[in-house]
Amino acid sequence: MDSRTIAAGGAAAQVNSKGRIAAASFVGTAIEYYDYYIYGTAAALVLNKLFFPTLSSFAGTLAALATFAVGFVVRPVSAIVFGHFGDRIGRKATLVVSLLLTGLSTAAVGLLPSYSTIGVAAPLLLVVLRILQGIGLGGEWGGAALLSAEHAPPGKRGLFASAAQMGAPVGYFAATALFWLLSAWLPDASFQAWGWRIPFLLSSVLVVIGLRIRLRVAETPAFAALEIDRRTHSAPLAAVLRRYPRELLLGAGSIIVAYVMFYTASTYCLTYTTKTLHIPRNTMLGITLIAVVVMGASTFLVARQSDRRGRRVLMLGGAGFGVVFSLVMFPLLDTKNLVLVTAALSGALLCMGMVYGPLGAFLPELFSTDVRYTGAGIAYNLGGVFGGGIAPLLVAQIQESHGSGAVGWFLSAMALLSLLCILALPETRERDLTAV
Repeated sequence: MDSRTIAAGGAAAQVNSKGRIAAASFVGTAIEYYDYYIYGTAAALVLNKLFFPTLSSFAGTLAALATFAVGFVVRPVSAIVFGHFGDRIGRKATLVVSLLLTGLSTAAVGLLPSYSTIGVAAPLLLVVLRILQGIGLGGEWGGAALLSAEHAPPGKRGLFASAAQMGAPVGYFAATALFWLLSAWLPDASFQAWGWRIPFLLSSVLVVIGLRIRLRVAETPAFAALEIDRRTHSAPLAAVLRRYPRELLLGAGSIIVAYVMFYTASTYCLTYTTKTLHIPRNTMLGITLIAVVVMGASTFLVARQSDRRGRRVLMLGGAGFGVVFSLVMFPLLDTKNLVLVTAALSGALLCMGMVYGPLGAFLPELFSTDVRYTGAGIAYNLGGVFGGGIAPLLVAQIQESHGSGAVGWFLSAMALLSLLCILALPETRERDLTAV
């Protein structure tokens, strides 16, 4: 056994168990996505009234969704910065910084005075905090996915990487459940005045828990071996653009369907059903909780199956389902029948889970170790700019101008785009993640 193997093995040995690896990967993304989702929920329910009161109801909603979109726009830039350091100095240290940045900026939103208190400074500060939140999350997913995938034993990479993927449904469930409880417990005036701030302030407590777990985890064996051999890349971004332009763009396109289905269901549909269809807010939050359980179950089960059947074929199935289901999603919502509304949101999040589950292994497998944090992170966040940031705004505009039927065709087109991108990419299940 050579010194490289011994040293890399020593670094990995600092981790006491597979459970700790999974916890470190999971807890950060759960906290990060909890932070993101409470913002999305608040944007749909209260931020338009508190920070944009001079605008009409529709314009205020668009403005609140626009601040949500801002966080996505900065994420690819953040992925470049965090990816550079993640590929240069390691996955672990970079993940600690991303967790702190997102968590603290989210807690600050809970302390931010409204427009009635400080005027135009309120929405401006909201945008600044949203940008900081987006920067933190832009560096989070790539590192969390690599933390699991690069520790995984042969044949179980999809299962291990699902730890990072499960942070999304669990964080979303926690955020929605908290808003649901507050909405049910508090009078509407109290919820609008201060109740909505509680989920944001709790973020600071969660950050402490996440840091405690992450600081106790060792660097991944793949990166430790790379560092020992002094084969880290001095310019990861340049290397990705030179060696992997096709994988970068197609990888970004492959995830658009997951983003667009998720954020349409979780952010825009909450606005649409409560303000246009007049379904009670608390009822919709309860329905959303059911849909999130569907998303979590599909994310885990499909990720696990991807170790046996391959990533690509299952992701193609999810995108194909999205092409068809998109056309019936809004007709189901428009019935106002609570069972059918539940089916509409559950179907959208089922589609998301089918694509998102294998993605934690699929995107890292497209890139070599020396540029993996940068490549996987940029691809993931480029897909988010359109699918997660811009799509809810477009959906709101399309629905207002052309009706809900046109929204279905738009979502179906986005799903078809992802399907074509996945078709153009290879199966990656058997790739060696220690290769440079």
